[in-house]
Amino acid sequence: MSKLQRFGISIEEDLLKRFDEEIVKKGYQNRSEAIRDLIRNHLVELEWKDDKEEVAGTITLVYDHHTRGLADLLTELQHSYHQLILSTMHVHLDHHNCLEILVIKGKVKEANEVANQLLSVKGVLHGKLTVTSTGKKLK
Repeated sequence: MSKLQRFGISIEEDLLKRFDEEIVKKGYQNRSEAIRDLIRNHLVELEWKDDKEEVAGTITLVYDHHTRGLADLLTELQHSYHQLILSTMHVHLDHHNCLEILVIKGKVKEANEVANQLLSVKGVLHGKLTVTSTGKKLK
């Protein structure tokens, strides 16, 4: 880990009070940890804007498995992106609906492409791409 640097900031009293209330709710030990997380989060969000950056994340799908040909189409699309998809988990929510979670790692552009293709398939009731950093640039 690199050497810690100290710096001071000026902030409005009301804003600081709200910040302190939130960091207590989230269980932070001190302001420094909370501010470090805010900075890391901002840096990660910047990574998501660069199509060439590598990200890790999940694609979550909820779909009716009774929709004709849907399961086969979703599997076919996943095979098209086999280099991006590390793992999948399939859960039966009820008699009709399934939850599928795909763990991914790859370039931002590819993550968005596969998510858009999967989420736009007829029969997918809901889905979401969630990405984060691979952590390489946050050390």
